[in-house]
Amino acid sequence: MKNNNLTLGEFIIENQKHYKYTSGEFSRLLSSIKLAAKIVNYKVNKAGLVDILGAAGDTNIQGEDQQKLDVYANNVFMQTLINREIVCGIASEEEDNYVTIKGKHGTNENKYVMLIDPLDGSSNIDVNVSVGTIFSIYRRITPIGTPVEQIDFLQRGNQQVAAGYVVYGTSTMLVYTSGHGVNGFTLNPAIGSFYLSHPNMSFPEDGKIYSINEGNYVHFPQGVKDYLKYCQEEKDDRPYTSRYIGSLVSDFHRNMIKGGIYIYPTSSIGPKGKLRLLYECNPMAFLAEQANGKATDGYKRILDIKPTELHQRVPFFCGSKNMVDKAGEFMAKYPENANY
Repeated sequence: MKNNNLTLGEFIIENQKHYKYTSGEFSRLLSSIKLAAKIVNYKVNKAGLVDILGAAGDTNIQGEDQQKLDVYANNVFMQTLINREIVCGIASEEEDNYVTIKGKHGTNENKYVMLIDPLDGSSNIDVNVSVGTIFSIYRRITPIGTPVEQIDFLQRGNQQVAAGYVVYGTSTMLVYTSGHGVNGFTLNPAIGSFYLSHPNMSFPEDGKIYSINEGNYVHFPQGVKDYLKYCQEEKDDRPYTSRYIGSLVSDFHRNMIKGGIYIYPTSSIGPKGKLRLLYECNPMAFLAEQANGKATDGYKRILDIKPTELHQRVPFFCGSKNMVDKAGEFMAKYPENANY
């Protein structure tokens, strides 16, 4: 897409009219995300040259092995946001609990909380495949000036102020929405600026790509198995093409551009699914809906789910509207699976 030479900072300023609460705080928050992303990007791009590959030797709250870059990216985003006191609280997929930012004088007058997956797809790091960062921003519920509480983070996805991701690939892109469409910005590494390269991004209503880990096929619910058979039939415009990277950011980004569906369902080995509602599904669902796409848990809209815990998992069907609807038709034949 044609670059109209607008930097991310200029774009934010030009679109301040869209923000319901214009105070400069939101702009500074996005600038901090941009800075942290550039630092992580630098480390990702030299990962093979420094001791940053491999496992860190610890597990996160989900019981998953943490990679060295997981830990590094988490520290970079946490410290960048904490040091600038731009948010009053942060919840990270890599942390057991949320972090309260009290401010230099013991109180914090900021309005926003952030939830973040610092390095999505980290199992791909050692093999030089694209990874990403996912972020989600909400206005706090509790009174400004008081310490944040868990209810500030356990908000439905339809209350998000903004959400986005950074994909560290052949080029580094920051893609975000503040509720007025989706725009993508590509990093020019020569000068360190993000430029608007993909304005008004949108899912095609139909697609020919399905993204799912078919190695787990025997463990999937019957509705998913039936939909996969539908995708593989030689009929009409099918069979579809299977493309699965194993990095949600990368799979989502490709499907938004080319048209497709991403599925991570429940299974007999993961009865609630694998993806986290707050750190992955809600921000990606917000982006999808703002880009003419759709996101469900197979039965209901992701953004309407009321979170009950910070690290809650849900099944995830996301992508081109008609493909998500068709998958939903197959899932609806098995209503007993809706209560995962």
